Amino acid sequence: MRILLIEDEEFIRDIYTGEFKKNGFEIDSVGSGKEGFEKLAQNKYDLLLLDIMLPDTNGLEILKQVKQNPATNTLKVILLTNLGQEAVIKQGFQLGADKYLIKMSYNPDQVVAEVKSVLEGQ
Repeated sequence: MRILLIEDEEFIRDIYTGEFKKNGFEIDSVGSGKEGFEKLAQNKYDLLLLDIMLPDTNGLEILKQVKQNPATNTLKVILLTNLGQEAVIKQGFQLGADKYLIKMSYNPDQVVAEVKSVLEGQ
C-alpha cells in the first residue's frame, strides 16, 4: 500500500514516515500543498494523509481539488489535523474525506491502525 503524507511540520512528518515504513507501507511525505500536487501527478497512491494547516494552501482546498480531479477522485483521504472545530470537521466530510483524525488524540500507531481500517474498507 502506498501513502502520501502532506504535513508541514518536519518532526511530525518524520515520526509518521517511520511508523508507516515500520508497518510495511510505502510512504512519500512532503511539507506543502504544492509538493503534494506534484507527487499526486507523478505517482499513484492508495491513500492521502492530509494536514489542513499548511504554509501555502489549505488542506481542505487540496481535498476539494483531489476529489474533483478524475485522476484522483477515488483516492482515500484522511484529514490529520489539530483543527477540531465542528464546522471544519463537517466541511472535511462534505468535501469527501474518509476520516478525520485530531492529531493530539492519536499516537502514530493508532493513526496506522486507522489508515489500515480505511484501506480495508471498514
